[in-house]
Order: sequence, then structure tokens, then C-alpha cells
Amino acid sequence: MVRQDMARQDMVRQDVVRLTSSDRTVTVFGDPQQVPPESGGLYGVRMDLVDEWLTTKLGIVVTEWDPNRVVGTMPVKGNIQAYGLLHGGASATLAESLGSIGAALNAGPDRISVGVELSCTHHRAATTGLVTGVCVPLHVGRSISTFEIVVSDEDGRRVCTSRLTCMNRDRPPAVG
Repeated sequence: MVRQDMARQDMVRQDVVRLTSSDRTVTVFGDPQQVPPESGGLYGVRMDLVDEWLTTKLGIVVTEWDPNRVVGTMPVKGNIQAYGLLHGGASATLAESLGSIGAALNAGPDRISVGVELSCTHHRAATTGLVTGVCVPLHVGRSISTFEIVVSDEDGRRVCTSRLTCMNRDRPPAVG
């Protein structure tokens, strides 16, 4: 089991691709040897839509990733609701984005992960700065994986606690 985890970590570190579109850099994961060339080198990723990705629009940046921990940040500015507070949907998007990356890292190269349930408890408001999400696995199985994602403000105060459950499936054959 340890050997398999180490192999997955090595795979992830080698297969990180950074994309630059407009004025933003986006980090995407993929195995270049197992994806069709017409996909831009990344399995199933629509490179022509990078500016339309919700994570791009919200300014989410993944700063740390491995199968046991995924960390990302998001600015409060631009992601607020009518009262000037961080929108709960933005916190949920940060949580699901980090949890989905964690699920993909744990699923392995021949599997994909899809979210099946997300729950969020919003503890306090954030009004300025960056929030940071930290995702850790609670359960990793062949079919189902569950992650806890804690979103905190710059003072380390918990803003939101989320739980994401993903279903792991065999990777579909390449289209085309």
C-alpha cells in the first residue's frame, strides 16, 4: 500500500501542467502518456475553456497537493455576496475544487472521480484578504472517497467546514 501511494505521489509531481491564459496561471493534473493529443495533452480537459472555468473566475490557486493533503487559496474580493461577506457558494466551490483534486490524486491513473455529495457548514464571515482551504482524506476506497475541507481566514479562524464524497470510476475510453 505504501508503495502504491509513493508511486501516485511521483506520478502527480511529474504530471503537473501549468497553463497560462490571459493574466492567470492555472494548475491542472494529467498523465500526458494516457491522453489523446487533441485534448491539449490533458485527458478530458477543455483547454479552449480555461477562462470559463469557475476556479479561474474565482481566483482559486492550488498551492500544495499530494494524495494526503491539498491546499488552495481564494481571494475574498470579487467573491462576496450582497452584504459584503464571502459568498457561501464561493467557499463551497473552493472546498469542492480541493476535494476533487484530492479524489483524483487518490483514484490513480486509470480512474476518474466525480463528486456525489458536498455539505458545508459556514461558521463565520470573511470580509477581506485570502481564505485558505486545507483538504485531507477521511476515507479512501476503490469506489468511494470522502474528504474534509477546512476553509480559514488569514487569522487562522475557521470560516467553513466541508465534507465532499466522490465516486471513483474507470476512466472512459478516449473519444475520437
